[in-house]
Amino acid sequence: MVRSLLIRGMLVGLAAGIVAFCVAKIFGEPFVDLAIAFEAKMYAAMNMPEEPELVSRGVQSTMGLFTGVLLYGAAFGGLFALVFAYAYGRMGNLGPRATSALLALIAFVTIVLVPDLKYPANPPGTNHHDSIGFRTEWYFMMLVISIAAMTLALSARKALVARYGAWNAAIAGGSLFMVVLGLAQFFLPTIDEMPADFSATVLWNFRIANLGIQAAMWTVLGLGFGVLAERLMLGSARTRGYPASSLTTR
Repeated sequence: MVRSLLIRGMLVGLAAGIVAFCVAKIFGEPFVDLAIAFEAKMYAAMNMPEEPELVSRGVQSTMGLFTGVLLYGAAFGGLFALVFAYAYGRMGNLGPRATSALLALIAFVTIVLVPDLKYPANPPGTNHHDSIGFRTEWYFMMLVISIAAMTLALSARKALVARYGAWNAAIAGGSLFMVVLGLAQFFLPTIDEMPADFSATVLWNFRIANLGIQAAMWTVLGLGFGVLAERLMLGSARTRGYPASSLTTR
């Protein structure tokens, strides 16, 4: 069963990668081009040669982008399937579709939205070369804290649900999650390296497009994998002689 789920997860991940590529190409790449144009003007104003391209911009925005998001989608699709295989049946009376959708939402919030709120993606021409490593380290620190906070919140909810009920336990777990992240947001250093004359509109739209790419990928992954997982489990239940009602589909 796990192997079948893994294969389906990677296939849905590929489909999610294709959707993410389309979103990136339509909504993200125009603002990347504007940022690169700003970077070129900045180098020209300082009489400095532009950095040599290891890969041409044409390849970066087409096959490079396409290959990258497909590999990203397939990798996370496989990991998502493994997490689903562990979590299914441990998240209350939820069917495959609901479990998959909820896991995708949790993953998006935990590994995309929360770290991005503290250390959002920056377009070309806005980062100092000597601070890229520093910024990357703190981004991954925020990612680790976010995952730990979500794990702690889910554990707290599970421990409290029998005594206080599902709704109150969920509120308590969510509150714990917010408190931990609030402290992290406050105490972790803020990195402000944006050039004063960089377009705020380009920056805003680039960051929104970046979140949109991730949202599209995780939406397709959560909804698409739920459908395939439900069909797989329904077929397995019928093969073993169990009634179809043994799968909760709420």
